[in-house]
Amino acid sequence: MKTSRLNWLLLQMLLFFCLSVNAQSWKADNGNGTYTNPLFFEEFSDPTMVRVGEDFYLTGTTNHVMPGLPLLHSKDLVNWRLIGYAMDRLDLGPDCRLEENKQMYGQGIWAPSFTYHDGTFRIFANVNKHMTQIYESKDINGPWKHSEMKCSLHDLSVFFDDDQKPYVTWGARILRMAQLSADLTDTIPGTTRVVAKVNAEGSHLYKIRNKYYIIWAVPGGTTPMLCGKADAIYGPYEIVPISENDFMGVSRGHFTQSGNSEIRPMKISNSDPKVGLTLHQGGIIDTPTGEWWGYSMQDHNSVGRVLNLAPVTWQNDFPYFGLPGNLTKSPRTWTKPNVGKPQQPIVSMMDRADNFSKDKLMPAWQWNHVPVETKWSLTENPGYLRLHSLPAKDFWWARNSLTQRSIGPVSITTVELRTEGLKSGDQAGLALLNNPYAWIGAVKEKEGLFIRMFDNTIQNEADNKKLPEVRVTASKLYLRVTTDFLTEKAQFRYSIDDKLFYPLGREITMSYNVQTFQGVRIALFNYNRNGVEGGYADFDNFNVEERYPNGLVRPVPFGKTVVFTNKSDSTRLGVENNQLVSSKSIDANSVRFKILDRGNGRVALQAVNGKKFISVDSEGAVSLKDTKPDVNETFQWIELEGGDLVLLSLVTNRYLSAKPGAKVNALESNPAPSRVDGSSFTWTF
Repeated sequence: MKTSRLNWLLLQMLLFFCLSVNAQSWKADNGNGTYTNPLFFEEFSDPTMVRVGEDFYLTGTTNHVMPGLPLLHSKDLVNWRLIGYAMDRLDLGPDCRLEENKQMYGQGIWAPSFTYHDGTFRIFANVNKHMTQIYESKDINGPWKHSEMKCSLHDLSVFFDDDQKPYVTWGARILRMAQLSADLTDTIPGTTRVVAKVNAEGSHLYKIRNKYYIIWAVPGGTTPMLCGKADAIYGPYEIVPISENDFMGVSRGHFTQSGNSEIRPMKISNSDPKVGLTLHQGGIIDTPTGEWWGYSMQDHNSVGRVLNLAPVTWQNDFPYFGLPGNLTKSPRTWTKPNVGKPQQPIVSMMDRADNFSKDKLMPAWQWNHVPVETKWSLTENPGYLRLHSLPAKDFWWARNSLTQRSIGPVSITTVELRTEGLKSGDQAGLALLNNPYAWIGAVKEKEGLFIRMFDNTIQNEADNKKLPEVRVTASKLYLRVTTDFLTEKAQFRYSIDDKLFYPLGREITMSYNVQTFQGVRIALFNYNRNGVEGGYADFDNFNVEERYPNGLVRPVPFGKTVVFTNKSDSTRLGVENNQLVSSKSIDANSVRFKILDRGNGRVALQAVNGKKFISVDSEGAVSLKDTKPDVNETFQWIELEGGDLVLLSLVTNRYLSAKPGAKVNALESNPAPSRVDGSSFTWTF
């Protein structure tokens, strides 16, 4: 009996460990033939993809962090893995190094163009205040050769035509095109043309079935994506929107306009659930089986811009994002691309946890600006990351801050900090890097060692000193921050024993900022505020726990009986007089629906009272049918962020909607960010 009990306990511990490990990183692959956007619940701006045979590769914007230009690989467009970087360091002056009171927050590598031509990978990336940079390699794993063009081309796209001539499109307001020299270093004089007199950024240039296509985003509040089509490379181009008001139910959160970290208190705008954040700036790519898919980013509040994947529907020779009958609108959950191969391993984009036991940093880590290589080490105290403090007036100017992208929807980041090496004036700890920023850390004073929290939205240093602090004598501390990107709130905590964690300071409001042009990043730091080089801090056991690592907060309740409540008016979906209605007065037995599994995360909804199925015709009309479920009775079960449910009809490719005062139909094109359009539901057993 004792042996059996022990085995049972060991099994439970093993299961808990496995679940904890698997729960640490977002995975877009639902494991049932579908995926859920975003592909990564973390920042990935200005995406650009290429396909080489059966392999897909991806890179994007990295601004001021090093290394830059991440290289990701996938076999199915859903499961991606970070394999390295094309750029190790970008050192073009003191602003790249946080020297001479200069910085390049939000500058650096912008909106790259990724190409594969004649056996060579090339990444072209413009750098603010400098020329366009080129990185090229015969092997995706490097080494990558770096060179610089003689011109600066904003948001460029490079394309090699069938005659091998290279062309480039670029522009922030007016879209231009030119032929490049054979050595790719400059545009050829006399070849520059204006191809579109519209606001344009993030262009992608293609040739498909003997037609030329340029896809770009329109800067502004709603940022639609446009596509130009022409028979000749210089046009004229016929232009249509291919993605427009495409929100996936995401509303605008907090935003900070100021580009000056010294301005306090910083004004953070209120969130607005009525305003949606659109998909924008991306391109298209084909699979080996001939399918076409669209990819684009979406401003996603304080977590940053995230990457989304959408099926492409060709109509009138234009590649629309979305499905027939609902063009320009992308489903958050859909069937995975057909790449002609069986199910690929389900993976997260990268590993985040690190005990610093290796001789080099994990790929997840990036430095804030160019680091001072002699002032950090993994070998001085093996098994620890050692950061030597350098003088800085505050965290914004601290050199050698090591960062990772934060991950949503909700994550808990914990790190162990050894403080024996700190000297007076040193401040070391765990930060949320953005503008505004905040941190929790160990502060060494003449009077002793303190745990403090700093909030950059507070008006001045004196007010920050009024925040709670804890005097400690322990040489080992544990620092933690919980980041909830559904509410845009964060809370710092500390522990002496890694068991009991106590909150310190007030809850932080996270926001997106146009100076960094990045989401909130997790950072490890050590700097000295007394204007001198100080001591050192040792970090260990960095860990990230992900609360909701999949597209479904709750599994689809196949075989169960549930009740649907309308988010717009709290009415319940049910059967009355043999009609589907949404009402507050309907009797309890008439609001129960059994959920039948239709494969690929799809369901049929059978009314328990009468046994009939909810059915949709080609015009979007909804009725109850006493029939075996077929396509008319099938819905894609899709969770919006936060767990709200929408049901996508496979007949109309639109959402079941029960607007107050209207007949239930399946005609809603796009779930409203406010959740009050009648298409969003909650469900209970």
